[in-house]
Amino acid sequence: SLPVTRGAEIHFILLFSRQGKLRLQKWYTTLPDKEKKKIIREIVQIILSRNQKTSSFVDWKDLKLVYKRYASLYFCCAIEDQDNELLTLEVVHRYVELLDRYFGNVCELDIIFNFEKAYFILDEFIIGGEVQETSKKTAVKAIEESDMLQETVEEYMNKPAF
Repeated sequence: SLPVTRGAEIHFILLFSRQGKLRLQKWYTTLPDKEKKKIIREIVQIILSRNQKTSSFVDWKDLKLVYKRYASLYFCCAIEDQDNELLTLEVVHRYVELLDRYFGNVCELDIIFNFEKAYFILDEFIIGGEVQETSKKTAVKAIEESDMLQETVEEYMNKPAF
């Protein structure tokens, strides 16, 4: 029988700009806000100070940071030390593809002004630190259905009550 390949257990995902501005954060580990802020500062500094030509993997405390830069944004995941970095890079890439598909060539401003959509897409894709939906089509369809529902509710709420 084939060995069971386990996906990466993601502890948190951070999206930040080249200027170090946090654009999105998702924690799958419970930590106090003060601790999260400290971690964010530390990780942003570590990644931004790295040479562009170095690998996208950093050993950090008892975890591993896996990151990739797309245009002006860094996407960073913290995973268990023994987890598969390449699989995690694939997860990051798939999230970017989902954002691209939804926004049509996503940019930093899309995430700033539509952060709730960026979170929604992430939540359709990853639940509790594990990848749920690998099909781009299915994930995007869920997001589009949510948008349609939201529009219907808004139309209903804007109709005059007689």
